[in-house]
Amino acid sequence: MRATSGIAFKLAAAALAIGILGSSGAQAQDAATAKQLFGSVKLPTRSDPEPLGFYAKGCMAGAVALPTDGPTWQAMRLSRNRRWGNPAMIGFLEQFSRDAARLGWGSGILVGDISQPRGGPMITGHASHQIGLDADIWFTPKPAQPLSIQQREDMPFTSMLDKSKFLTVDPKRWGSTNAKLIMQAASYPQVERVFVNPAIKKKLCETWTGDRSLLGKVRPIYGHDEHFHVRLSCPPGSATCQKQAESPASDDCNSKAFAWWFTKEPWAPPPKPDPNKKPVKPRQVMLSDLPKACAAVLAAPSRAEADATYGGNTMAYSQEPPVPAAAKSIDAAVTEPAADIPLPQQRPNR
Repeated sequence: MRATSGIAFKLAAAALAIGILGSSGAQAQDAATAKQLFGSVKLPTRSDPEPLGFYAKGCMAGAVALPTDGPTWQAMRLSRNRRWGNPAMIGFLEQFSRDAARLGWGSGILVGDISQPRGGPMITGHASHQIGLDADIWFTPKPAQPLSIQQREDMPFTSMLDKSKFLTVDPKRWGSTNAKLIMQAASYPQVERVFVNPAIKKKLCETWTGDRSLLGKVRPIYGHDEHFHVRLSCPPGSATCQKQAESPASDDCNSKAFAWWFTKEPWAPPPKPDPNKKPVKPRQVMLSDLPKACAAVLAAPSRAEADATYGGNTMAYSQEPPVPAAAKSIDAAVTEPAADIPLPQQRPNR
């Protein structure tokens, strides 16, 4: 196991060698927010891969890029430059894309945001995705005809919800293959969590008859009706990646925490501000709020994009990516509701 200070020392030494962590550089960093600093970097570090900190408070060294096109995937919204991740995540996405195609999910997956070249907070969008171990998968299969770059920018998202009802999956858009896709993602041992809209988790609770223990990894969260979010565990041996609490060992379908999502409280509008009180300006996350090694990550020398693309310049799609263990097969699982499972009553519109 590498010591926590090892990569920080190497990155800091590289930064000092090129004079970026001098007083003028430090002053410039202090003046900018963390999201401005990390959002402006276009290429990853030339160093060993390492996630530094927590999923929502960190950065990453040694990122690699998901190739924009593969036999069973395409990267979306390329202008965002967020197809970078830890090699474990990029390898997982290649493996998952092949399994998705075998499940009948079109010709593979459309991959949304992974992370920025050096991770860290983003100027727009996510609170997490900061250490290269989070990725978004669209609820739209990869079409047989590859999408153009412009189509990848313009294609709208497709929600799985019936927006005329409260937290209800639209049966016209949702089917057994959607369920298999999510549960396939949850089946890999290196997957920590799969985030979905509460209505989607509820639909799975009502209909999934495969391995119910995998449902504990499927976690409800706001939004996530147009895509689902896969989070990997910290890589084995990493001393710089902060783990999170274990997901429930049960399906978690009958817990009070899950039932809370179907009450008024999560969806209540925020209280109106007191007009007699001076508004408090939200505090921005600064570089000093992140792990100390992140300053060195920002200053470290860059690696060329072609060199940092997973598989190299040849894009060796035929190579098997490093997946720690075989996932549980879910091909035979039935996802239609059993006759003795009552369907939920229609909830009031919201």
